[in-house]
Amino acid sequence: MSVEISSGVLDRMLARAAASPAEEVCGLLFGTPGAIATAEPCENVADHPAHSFEIDPAALLAAHRRARHGGPAVIGHYHSHPTGNPVPSPRDAAQAMGDGAIWLIIGGRQARAWRSHAPGAFAEVAIVLI
Repeated sequence: MSVEISSGVLDRMLARAAASPAEEVCGLLFGTPGAIATAEPCENVADHPAHSFEIDPAALLAAHRRARHGGPAVIGHYHSHPTGNPVPSPRDAAQAMGDGAIWLIIGGRQARAWRSHAPGAFAEVAIVLI
């Protein structure tokens, strides 16, 4: 299983994470199940952004509203682990719904992608740069 992404889109997410070494950054991913076309940075509204993320609900609702009206499909989201590895944390697993969403996680200046295939469970997805 793999997901395609342009090096430009991935580089922008990596740069944003590097620019915020003390707090998790987050955003939405748009495209198809096999390809991330774009990424939209969102505000992290979590109570403790150094250790968790919560995408601004207004941004999430607006993205889904745009998709219903012909805009790009929301296929997942990204977030960073400023002091950790790019693997799902126990907190991430607790939030995973098993809906097939892509979770792109940035840590240690690298990114890895995961698909939520069951509540609390992930399968790694190879990132293919295009």
